[in-house]
Amino acid sequence: MRRELTVVIGIATAGRREQMALTLAQIARQRRLPERIVICPAGADDYDERASALVACPVEVVHGPRGLTAQRNAILAACGQADVVIFMDDDYYPAPDYVAQVLSLFVAHPDIVVATNHPVVDGASGPGVPHDEAVRIVDALPAAAQAVPHIKETYGGYGCNMAVRLAPAREHAILFDANLPLYGWLEDIDFSRRMAAHGRIANCSSLRGVHLATKRGRTSGLRFGYSQVANPVYLLRKGSLSLSYAAKHIAKNVAKNMAMVAWPESWVDRRGRLKGNWLALRDWLRGELDPARIQRLL
Repeated sequence: MRRELTVVIGIATAGRREQMALTLAQIARQRRLPERIVICPAGADDYDERASALVACPVEVVHGPRGLTAQRNAILAACGQADVVIFMDDDYYPAPDYVAQVLSLFVAHPDIVVATNHPVVDGASGPGVPHDEAVRIVDALPAAAQAVPHIKETYGGYGCNMAVRLAPAREHAILFDANLPLYGWLEDIDFSRRMAAHGRIANCSSLRGVHLATKRGRTSGLRFGYSQVANPVYLLRKGSLSLSYAAKHIAKNVAKNMAMVAWPESWVDRRGRLKGNWLALRDWLRGELDPARIQRLL
């Protein structure tokens, strides 16, 4: 008889104390709850432990250095012998069958080591999705089709919802790169590309949800702009990004910041991002480019 896989949901959070309670209330609606939820807040005030009572499964709070990669590594360390960890952003609302769909996928396809899907609605490309609207969208999702879900290979997981098979990560000591500080930026792609040596990275249509992309708790425009150049260059040198992916990523973001700086969106600091881009390009030319420099920028 095949043993059922055990699953943990892992959430790294910073600056979104109130949002975390709302997110846990949505996770509580899962038809198949995880064995545990592991939360790693950036600081003592970033999570109200009373919110744990919203979910009918154990919630463990762990602590580690501030920064998305370090916090996610603390979550990995807390997973023990679980089979799967589902990394969710602190503002991602999963469809009620999300956990069940992940387990079904990983049982049916043992060669898949990372699974993800682009959100049904993603506030990252706009001003963000309000809580009430996100709940309405999730509630309106049709029941998952009984047919086999559409699965296609993809370059990397989308960190707002990324399921990871833990056995190869443990066996090969694959962690998130702590040299990508604070917001991380491309830490999900880097992790996925290293996992790709041990199985498939898959985009699966049955993994549905809404990414609110709440703007509170975001990194500054200056720091983010520096990371838009520094991180892909660092990962290219490291060997986890291809030249074409890194070049396309840098060119797209710098060009967009230049095009929008005169007419910026109210929710984006285009001037700060562009300044960060130019600082990174200058450091690159000088041979001084370092993702960790954002910790010294305001």
